[in-house]
Amino acid sequence: MKPKHKRLVFVGTGLALLAFAAFLILSAMEDSVVFFHSPTEVVEGTANASRRIRLGGLVEMGSVEKGSGTQMRFRVTDLKATVPVSYTGVLPDLFREGQGVVVEGQLRDGVFVADQVLAKHDETYMPPEVADALKKSGQWQHMKESMQQAGQLPGSKTR
Repeated sequence: MKPKHKRLVFVGTGLALLAFAAFLILSAMEDSVVFFHSPTEVVEGTANASRRIRLGGLVEMGSVEKGSGTQMRFRVTDLKATVPVSYTGVLPDLFREGQGVVVEGQLRDGVFVADQVLAKHDETYMPPEVADALKKSGQWQHMKESMQQAGQLPGSKTR
């Protein structure tokens, strides 16, 4: 084989190996690239809930229950599906019903066991991912109207 052809085969083999390595890395990272999964994705089984994930949505109104000690139970919703959450620890000061939240943990026996809770920043803030999930589920306009009526958005009827 001519030296020019040997170099060409060597370069081609190297590029093929590099492409294969990139494919393997991207395949392994596929689930972790998403910042969080919506309750609909968890309920429908499109999120791999058997491993550690982030779940984002709204804290369902009237769902927060205090257990013994620092045990808390509440439900996270995207207004299409709801997932019960169990958390042991101190909740962030900004945590409240009807507000955006992202919890990190694992689904066990139909209950999302969270070890970290991230709450919204101020009264008008909703994580962009939560807003996108609500828009995707077709519930954004309904949620916006409900929040305005409850006085939780600028320009609300009651405050």
